Amino acid sequence: MLHPSYADLIKVVNSGVEEGEEPVVSSRYSIVMATSKRARQIIAGDDELVDGRGKKPLSVAVEELNQGKIRILTDEFGEETEEAPETETPDADAAQESAQMPEAETAREDAAGV
Repeated sequence: MLHPSYADLIKVVNSGVEEGEEPVVSSRYSIVMATSKRARQIIAGDDELVDGRGKKPLSVAVEELNQGKIRILTDEFGEETEEAPETETPDADAAQESAQMPEAETAREDAAGV
């Protein structure tokens, strides 16, 4: 069982939302995605924002979210993203994908006989 509960985490994340505004998150899925993203950042070497000695990265991420050390932001498309308050890390997948784009275009040109 996850401690704190999903309901408690949703309340913490939505605590700064004014009455009548749309909540930042409304589902367990949003909490799972945000904490798993943060856990991957910790595994990749980001500093932990809470004492994580002896804890797994996901447990540290849940504790950070519960203590308000990280927050979930929504982008213009309504997708949720997690951000640590200190730094914003670039998306490695997007960088890798953009690096592969020219190769794909070259392959299409070769196939077309250009």
